[in-house]
Amino acid sequence: MPKVHIIAIGGAVMHNLAIDLAGLGCEVTGSDDEIYEPALSRLKSLDLLPAKIGWHPEKITKDLDYVVLGMHAKKDNPELLKAMSFDIPVYSYPELIYNLSKNKKRVVIAGSHGKTTITSMILHVLKKNNVDFDYVVGAHIEGFDKMVKISDAPVIVLEGDEYLSSPLDPRPKIHHYHPFISVLTGIAWDHINVFPTYSDYIKAFSDYINLIEKNGFLIYNQNDAEVIRLANQTKDVHGIPYDGLTRDFGKNSVLFEGRSYPISVIGNHNLSNLAAAMEVCSQLGILPQDFLSSVSDFKGAAKRLQQIKNTKQKAIYLDFAHAPSKVLATTQAFKSWFGNKKLCAVFELHTFSSLDESFLPQYKHTLEAADKAIVYVSKHTLLMKNKPFLNQEIIKKSFQHPNLTVIYEKEGLITELKDPQYEQYNILLMTSGTFDQMDYQTL
Repeated sequence: MPKVHIIAIGGAVMHNLAIDLAGLGCEVTGSDDEIYEPALSRLKSLDLLPAKIGWHPEKITKDLDYVVLGMHAKKDNPELLKAMSFDIPVYSYPELIYNLSKNKKRVVIAGSHGKTTITSMILHVLKKNNVDFDYVVGAHIEGFDKMVKISDAPVIVLEGDEYLSSPLDPRPKIHHYHPFISVLTGIAWDHINVFPTYSDYIKAFSDYINLIEKNGFLIYNQNDAEVIRLANQTKDVHGIPYDGLTRDFGKNSVLFEGRSYPISVIGNHNLSNLAAAMEVCSQLGILPQDFLSSVSDFKGAAKRLQQIKNTKQKAIYLDFAHAPSKVLATTQAFKSWFGNKKLCAVFELHTFSSLDESFLPQYKHTLEAADKAIVYVSKHTLLMKNKPFLNQEIIKKSFQHPNLTVIYEKEGLITELKDPQYEQYNILLMTSGTFDQMDYQTL
């Protein structure tokens, strides 16, 4: 079996890829300059955790079959430079995944939002219906012990990220996959550090849909004008529009062909996600009625409107929302789902885009559905991403929320949220980071 080294092994997908390759019998080593939970414990339990944090060129030996390069590394990474000097093949993880799945039916969930949730819904239903499949998903899902699985299964379901593949490969990850079936959820400008203009971002998706296999299927959101425009330009691809499922008013259920089916997720956007996942599963041979019966106990992927607490007095949920469109949609969905209950929305600026002063005005009014808003900025994140300090006046001017507080320290955030004034508030936490490794149960 191959001997593999993974540069930036601590990433969410990268450490799961390491675990799966080791499970296939590969000899796997790796390095990283930062490894946090849960990757730390999971790698350690399987004897895959690097003995020392940092980059160690001595790990790169001529007998390696290939190296997998993660986005956390840089072009001048000493391990990468040594691998290149030895002419060892270097792959990004999407490139490797494609090479391992060329003979499978590839299903890719793409778009600016909803990817992880839709992918997770599909995996949940396929598993309950005993379908043999492989997958790559960007979050932990209940009932699955890892986020990457490669085997001899005939189908693979991939969460399709539009971000760059690796420091050496500037192509969007989705450009590698060449799907037979794809979902396109919506398009809202993001990642300005690699897509500096809106047209650059659109091009990533227009190029992608031209890479769908001939006579493949594009399942697209009929409520997104940009998505519709791109879908209408496709050739030799079957277009299938989808809309949100109908909620059984006053219940956590959806209506389909006169019958009510209970669901465990909340928010109108999840009714749309359910519709997309149901259409994919239909293309894979699962009837809509069987899909709805199977998805009833799906509670969401980690950090995708993940329930931390939900009682009659208070609900606390955690979501991955980070781009302006996602923050707006998640805040509105959460507020409307719970009716008149007061809402405190807490948003961490964590991505390169959100930490850029020129991009911050894109967040104007995105938190307006919340009665109280808190924006959190981690000094450690600013340091790691080499971004200048953002003062609270700039942040408040950008968000334009009448009741907004800016906090820079984890302890200050915890103290704020434990204040008695929030006893009657639901709390929505939104971040692509961790609020500096905050233990959410302390809330």
